[in-house]
Amino acid sequence: MRLTSTRALAPALAAALLLTGCAAQPAPGAAQPSGAPAETVTIEVAAVTAPMTDVVLAAADAIGEGYEIELVEVSDYVTANTIVNDGDVDANFSQHVPYMELFNEANDGTLTAVQPVYNFVIAFYSKTLDDIAALPTGATVAIPDDASNTGRALKLLASEGIVTLDPAVDPYASTVDDITENPKDLEFLQVPISSLNAAYEEADLVFQWPSHIAALGLNPDDDGLITELDDTFALHLVVRGEEADSDATAALIDAFSSDAVREVIEANPTIEVAFD
Repeated sequence: MRLTSTRALAPALAAALLLTGCAAQPAPGAAQPSGAPAETVTIEVAAVTAPMTDVVLAAADAIGEGYEIELVEVSDYVTANTIVNDGDVDANFSQHVPYMELFNEANDGTLTAVQPVYNFVIAFYSKTLDDIAALPTGATVAIPDDASNTGRALKLLASEGIVTLDPAVDPYASTVDDITENPKDLEFLQVPISSLNAAYEEADLVFQWPSHIAALGLNPDDDGLITELDDTFALHLVVRGEEADSDATAALIDAFSSDAVREVIEANPTIEVAFD
């Protein structure tokens, strides 16, 4: 965790103390004089987009005495994890546990989820269709290219009977190779989550997070053709494993489960509180 430095005594004041015979500053490690400002621990938290960034800012308002939160905005989820895993920032709020676990496996990471914060409604959208029943044969379906969200997208399609997945495979871990029946002969386009909004312009059906689809003026309640709320994918506050039990992380957990954060979540109809 990072410390903001306290200002040293001004030269003029130091000189005045010497001239009047006052005692020198306490030796290193000595107790602070009564009324002296305490050092503040600055905790840097990375996030990609709203409402994740909104939650970080609300937590910053709620953090306990002796700590402050600095929001670090990044452009993608891999970066958000890499900079925490490398120790460049202290925490992130950008992902669910399945995504974090895949990152750890691929990068020998130590990331640890320490607090669920909110669940969110996921959906499939279409620029040309008003009803999923009208999905044409040979349609192009855009889904995320990371394994955790690929499985979620395919599981959602399977729940609607659009495809059938191999029953021997955990649906959350399924890939397009695990599709055993594809009666509409759908073609799957796999791209990063950050590119799915662009795919919306061309594909017949697009899976997307509410935080990203909002940039197109869409939301799952009004525009989603298939929707799902699954607390397996609740977004969590994440830190490095070695920091999971630190005092600073405890302060973060309190802030991210505070009333200030609850108010931000409850004001957004696409997400719901995941803590008590």
